[in-house]
Amino acid sequence: MWTYFIGRLAISVPTLFFVTIIVFGLQHLLPGDPALALAGEDRSPEAIEAIRKQYKLDQPIPVQYVYWITGVLQGDLGESIRTKKAVTDLILEKLPVTVELALLSMVLALVIGIPFGVISAVRKGSGLDYTTSVVGLAGLSIPNFWLGIMMILLFSVELGWLPASGYVSPWESLRGNLAAMIMPAFVLSNAITAVMMRHTRSAMLSVMRSDYVRTARAKGLDERVVILKHSLRNALIPVVTVGALQLGVLLSGAVLTEQVFTIPGFGKLIVDAVFNRDYAVVQGVVLFTASAYIALNLCADMAYFLINPRMRG
Repeated sequence: MWTYFIGRLAISVPTLFFVTIIVFGLQHLLPGDPALALAGEDRSPEAIEAIRKQYKLDQPIPVQYVYWITGVLQGDLGESIRTKKAVTDLILEKLPVTVELALLSMVLALVIGIPFGVISAVRKGSGLDYTTSVVGLAGLSIPNFWLGIMMILLFSVELGWLPASGYVSPWESLRGNLAAMIMPAFVLSNAITAVMMRHTRSAMLSVMRSDYVRTARAKGLDERVVILKHSLRNALIPVVTVGALQLGVLLSGAVLTEQVFTIPGFGKLIVDAVFNRDYAVVQGVVLFTASAYIALNLCADMAYFLINPRMRG
């Protein structure tokens, strides 16, 4: 087990290193000068020069990267040019909101996707199977921002059941929090639900053709026991790994959803930082989400190793 873990970790570390280079390099390809944006309307040469020196913007890009990566290794992601707050503090402030949204979305994806994937596999070729396939394809095709706007028009404007935007902390009001988060969570889980449904269906069809399932049926076991105990348990092995990877996608891909519903998470933070040329915030948020994705990928590999007896053999 430890040999497998060290091998996967050996791949993750250089991957993260190249991510830092890409994040830092692409950020500096954006048009505009953050020193000019920060200097204000007068933009005196002295003020611009002082800002460039303060934030090392007068140094060559490789030197700026060395300063930045040295701070990152020490846990310092820099300081926001606009708010003067530490990027780490900004991330910790927004992290609970995005994590809550991602977890709610994953719960919805699992609760809806896995059962319908199982039903679709058990009733292969039926009308229900074709219906779930069409719904799954639609889920993959519909853009999140369009679905979000349509849900706001229906449930907020027409019916008045849910708030159109905003965020309420669960510590302030659990009911208000769920009311504010249910629509964005459903929108964000839309494509993930389709992915989980299709993977579950495919895995179930593969497992149901195996010898041990035919043996279980030959022994006269109840069909429900065959499906739930013998088929589903083994079919969930690849689904678990897919779910872990999709959670990483949810953490990094909530930008549009958070913008549509005005949720103060990573999405709004990084969009505001891009418009303000706030390099440190953009780099810190992207690096954090990339690190989270790599970590979840590593956890998915370990989960697959632990629950798949063939890999341990």
